[in-house]
Amino acid sequence: MSRRPKAISRAQRKGRGRPIRRKASRGGALIVLVILALVAAWAVLSYAGPGPHAPGGRAVTTVFLPKGASLTQIAARLNAGGVIESRLLFVLAARVSGAAGALKAGEYQFASEASMRRVLAKIVAGDVVRHQVTVPEGYTSQMVAELLAAEPALSGPVEAPPEGSILPETYDFQRGESRAEVLARMRAAQTRLVGELWAGRAADLPFDTPQEAVTLASIVEKETGVPAERPRIAAVFVNRLKKGMRLESDPTIIYGVTKGKPLGRSILLSEKNSVTPWNTYTMDGLPSTPIANPGRAALAAVLNPPKTEELFFVADGTGGHVFSSTFTEHERNVARWRRIKAQQIKAGVR
Repeated sequence: MSRRPKAISRAQRKGRGRPIRRKASRGGALIVLVILALVAAWAVLSYAGPGPHAPGGRAVTTVFLPKGASLTQIAARLNAGGVIESRLLFVLAARVSGAAGALKAGEYQFASEASMRRVLAKIVAGDVVRHQVTVPEGYTSQMVAELLAAEPALSGPVEAPPEGSILPETYDFQRGESRAEVLARMRAAQTRLVGELWAGRAADLPFDTPQEAVTLASIVEKETGVPAERPRIAAVFVNRLKKGMRLESDPTIIYGVTKGKPLGRSILLSEKNSVTPWNTYTMDGLPSTPIANPGRAALAAVLNPPKTEELFFVADGTGGHVFSSTFTEHERNVARWRRIKAQQIKAGVR
């Protein structure tokens, strides 16, 4: 006797379908979790792991981040320079880490394969490439302005400041910094140094102001290329000023002719006798302005010169000078120098 299939109620049909849906939902959630885990692992590896190789096999890559650049613009520049692979991940990492508002403009160098974490840390720290410009002792202010104007990493115009207002040193600067800003640091450094040295000056100096000290130091600076001679030459000039003698310094003649650039020949008698605001052969005391920018050693020498009786010096033929306390002794030294000079000219030495 055949049996009829037992009827299945609607409730039973619904009950039988539920486990199938649960299994499908669990499977889909698991897939999503796996995908999210893979994305998270990729993000962590991309952030903390090695970055891309520097283009062209270089050891470092240089990227300039301009002032005012947005986070996305910074990411684009880093990506274009081959420093990071993902702009989106860099933007997210900067925002999540809180670094987005602390990124600093400037020129950066990144090592090949630098991690994104290191890249971000470097930009937050402002660890920019430092350029340098060196002002030699004895440069005139016009020569310093020309030096800054020729520096391609700087921006903006520059004008020569007053003579003697710059401290010859080596100065750091960033790419894109203005020439006026660098020049202002040079002047500020000179003001600080002169103030410090003036406070500790000798008590019996024959001048009354820091500016006069700078003027005398500029003459000392131009008189010798031998650093060890600066104090002795400063003492000679101080002694002459105390006695009311003219300084009779050749560089003060040259400044009136070329404004400090090399003359390229011997001084003419007409130039020696000319009246200018700087020629100490035809004027008493100090010139009206410095004739160059003296360095630290020359400034220190005139503000604390050694105690000597020397009043004269003349070239010795070796790049230095021979000193004397009397005019008779000085005349002998001058005669010796003229013989040396004649021999050099005869030998073709200039």
